[in-house]
Amino acid sequence: MRSLLKTILAVALFAFPSVGFAKCGGAFSDFVKEMQGEARSKGYDTALVDRFFANVRSDSKVLRADRSQGVFQLDFTSFSRRLISNDRLNKARSNSQKYNRIFDRMEREYGVSRGVLLAFWAFETDFGSYQGDFNTLNALMTLSHDCRRPELFRPQVFAALELYKHGDFSPTKTTGAWAGEIGMVQMLPQDIIDNGVDGDGDGHVLLKTSAADALLSGAKMLQHLGWRAGEPWLQEVVVPETLDWSKSGLRTQLKASDWAKMGVAPRAGKLAGNLPASLILPQGRKGPAFLAYPNFRVYFEWNQSFTYVLTAAYFANRIEGAPSFLAGTPERGLAGGDLKILQDKLTRKGYDVGKIDGILGAGTRAAVQDVQQKLGLPADAWPTRQLLNRL
Repeated sequence: MRSLLKTILAVALFAFPSVGFAKCGGAFSDFVKEMQGEARSKGYDTALVDRFFANVRSDSKVLRADRSQGVFQLDFTSFSRRLISNDRLNKARSNSQKYNRIFDRMEREYGVSRGVLLAFWAFETDFGSYQGDFNTLNALMTLSHDCRRPELFRPQVFAALELYKHGDFSPTKTTGAWAGEIGMVQMLPQDIIDNGVDGDGDGHVLLKTSAADALLSGAKMLQHLGWRAGEPWLQEVVVPETLDWSKSGLRTQLKASDWAKMGVAPRAGKLAGNLPASLILPQGRKGPAFLAYPNFRVYFEWNQSFTYVLTAAYFANRIEGAPSFLAGTPERGLAGGDLKILQDKLTRKGYDVGKIDGILGAGTRAAVQDVQQKLGLPADAWPTRQLLNRL
């Protein structure tokens, strides 16, 4: 019986170097040969390597998906309403009851509240009903060959090879997301090796077919990333109109009790006392407002999109009984081409906003807030037409 423990031991005895001799770009067939050579240099059997890479192909659909993630240009309210429905909320609560024993074990052993994994499970694969139909090896090899982020994906190819060696990966049959994630909660091969849990006791970690394996593995990964047991992650709050808006955003952390002294009040329950927290205003001072606690930052280790992370964290609260957030009356924000124009102007002023892509990420938010302060505008990090005109 091949257990994950054996897989982990094999990896521990044979570390993957971060830099190899297979170079991105050029002919894909040459890249495959170089990857095969690198695999053999790591000690893998030649016959195993040949079988693993025998049918690998470049997939142009993967590259198109990588470059067209327009959904993240939506504002938080629009994005959350697209992802969260009553049907999805009801399914989450139904699955909480159906897999109650697994969630009890997850909360006991890893300290991760069930709403958190139920939200990821819902958003990533609609509770396992659609896990992606991209050939995983082809996706990983395509993204490794592409020169945009090869250092992220090359190690995943060798992690997949390790899983294949132990019978838990098929180079021709394993499918998943375009970026190489596998299973009900979408984990990369190296994450499976590092954090996979054989939840159903069959000797394998099969995230595509076993809810127990998928949920417990996801929880262990969050724990590994720094999740703090028994602590909240996000809390909706009501903010006074007179607040110093420059203190909002993830760059500033104050004790929840200090926020309370400034008039920030919980919409339900109590603030988390001495825990550090950041005030998040995803659509500015007139829109929804949340306090983000340390666990919220762990979400960014799972996904880098601010809007996705906030929506997942909020949905976890909803699953566990929180009310729908107060949308407020936010000013109309910039989107698409207008936001790109703003990003370009900010870049010309010396700010690092990352890629000019029309997505309101952390870099753009920080730059907007700084410029708002300099211009004497409410520094709530929400880009508006007024700000663009002033620039």
